[in-house]
Amino acid sequence: MDIKQSQINIGTLGHIDHGKTSLVKSLTNIWTDRHSESIKRNMTIKLGYADAIIRKCEKCEGASAYTIEKVCKKCGSVPKPVLRFSILDAPGHETLMATAISGANIINGILFIIAANEPCPMQQTREHLMIINLLGIKNAIIVQTKVDLVGKDKAVEHYKQIKEFIKGSEIENAPIIPSVPNRNINTDVILELISKMNLPDFDLQADPLMYIARSFDVNKPGSAIDSLKGGVLGGTLIRGKLKVGDTISILPGINRQKGKHSAYSEILTVIVGINTGTDDIEEARPGGLIGLATQIDPALTKADSLVGMVLGHKGKMPKVSEEINAVYTQLARNDIQATGFSKEEPIALSVGTATVLSYVSASKKNKVKIRFSHPVPVVKGTKMAVMRRINHRLRLTGYAVME
Repeated sequence: MDIKQSQINIGTLGHIDHGKTSLVKSLTNIWTDRHSESIKRNMTIKLGYADAIIRKCEKCEGASAYTIEKVCKKCGSVPKPVLRFSILDAPGHETLMATAISGANIINGILFIIAANEPCPMQQTREHLMIINLLGIKNAIIVQTKVDLVGKDKAVEHYKQIKEFIKGSEIENAPIIPSVPNRNINTDVILELISKMNLPDFDLQADPLMYIARSFDVNKPGSAIDSLKGGVLGGTLIRGKLKVGDTISILPGINRQKGKHSAYSEILTVIVGINTGTDDIEEARPGGLIGLATQIDPALTKADSLVGMVLGHKGKMPKVSEEINAVYTQLARNDIQATGFSKEEPIALSVGTATVLSYVSASKKNKVKIRFSHPVPVVKGTKMAVMRRINHRLRLTGYAVME
């Protein structure tokens, strides 16, 4: 019997054009770049999603026993499901780092892709390792792509560059697997390693809290009014459980009067369906990406308009804050000089799946008071990536933890 819901979220990180989306395709049979602008520009812009079940053939040996196919291509037997996983395919381009960081907030494991046809590390490779260290993620597999383009000697030399690059990091001992995704070379090895990742220990008894990573209007243009469906919310539960029929609150909600913080009001709705991509389920738990069918006016959910918000049971949600006190930790970067914050300095803050324009109201040593440009629900102890404007570009410089 197949596993109905994913047990772990795995993110892809790595420099632009190193083969992240191609690797996801080889692992799941799903091409995640569905957004029109992504297809036109041949680069990932929004977070991509894929879901698959890893199966193990009991008649085959070693890594070759692992597949996502329902029938083993080697011996024809029926493999047994061992793990269902979801993948978040994050963009690598520096200008899209905020999207990568928002995805990193809801992942439990990493596929870190580094192409052998370029020196290691490239700029976004370096910054993505900072994200991994920032979040403390130890579940990681390093995939060395494009080895077919460089030959054995250069691939070995590049492998040594990777080993030197990750020395002292959270993933210093992560396996490094050479791969050619377009030809499915070592795809089975990666699937075996994913199946043996440490599954996260979620608190199922806590009040549910879900980060919204996507929102949709699933109605086709011209649909009759009486056949319209409510908006769909995509994301992942980080704690607790949600059931069909639950009344949920979405925060910070709708801004009734543009520009006024006090004008935000929560959205209340009912879950009418839960889907995992391939299966409808009655109850959702943490550990995978889910879609919630709701009774929300689809005009509110179209074009990812609710991304960055959180949902849970009414009256049991995090406090919505306009200003917080936090402790800031500067990342050690050779390419950026460590400097103190100036009063009213604008920063970009990654909170859950939201990237929020914020301002430093006051600072003293590593203590900062941060004012959000709009109200944000924040849980005490939340780790938030901080991006500061340096030479006219937003750069990842550290992280802040709400006190």
